[in-house]
Formats: sequence, structure tokens, C-alpha cells
Amino acid sequence: MTDSIKTTAQVQTILKLSYGIIPIVAGADKFTNILTDWSHYLNPSIEGILPFSAHVFMMIVGVIEIIAGVLVFLNPQKGGLLVSAWLVLIALSLLASGHYLDVAVRDLAMAIGAFSLAKLSGINDIKSSV
Repeated sequence: MTDSIKTTAQVQTILKLSYGIIPIVAGADKFTNILTDWSHYLNPSIEGILPFSAHVFMMIVGVIEIIAGVLVFLNPQKGGLLVSAWLVLIALSLLASGHYLDVAVRDLAMAIGAFSLAKLSGINDIKSSV
């Protein structure tokens, strides 16, 4: 294995761990609110049309995030794309609300990392099949 392939594999592993663990932890925290009260991040326009409380919505979001994190471990290419899209949607919602703009920027930067994982995983799948 050449140094560049080894380095690429190490970077992919770091990204896979990051984008697998973080959504699982954030998703699980939607049930406990230990890290933060996640309902504060919900766009008030969305909250107003929900047929249930913001907390219930965040628990649904938590399940989706846990599934996305697990998918990153099972299939980093597809999971990376899902996490990337999810983070972009969260950022757009925050930008539309005009609140937590710093979190929106952070989520966009994280989306780039998750997208990079997906692209890198696609390349490594091709290399490993050759």
C-alpha cells in the first residue's frame, strides 16, 4: 500500500468515525436534552404547523440522525451523502429563521466534510475492487 493510499484510508476512517458518531450522539441527545434543548433550534415557522410538540418533532429527528450515523458505518458513501444533505437542510432552516446563524455556518462546513467522506469512499471502493 503506497503512502498516499494509506493516508487516504486514514482520512476516510477519521471522517467515518466523525460522521458516524456525531449524528448518533446528537440523535440520542434529542431524547434527553443533556447537550442542549434542541427544540430551540426549530424554525418557528415549522413549529407552528406541526401537529405535535417541538420535543416530539426533535425525537423524530433524533431517530433519523441515529439511522444516518449507523448508515455511515455500514455504507460511508451513501451515509456521507445522507448526513451531508441533512446538515444542509438544517442549515437552510436555521438561515431561514434568522437565528443561530453561527450554527448554520458550522453545519454547512460539516456538510462539506460529510460530502467529502462520501466522495472519498466512492474512490476507495473503486480502488479496492481493482
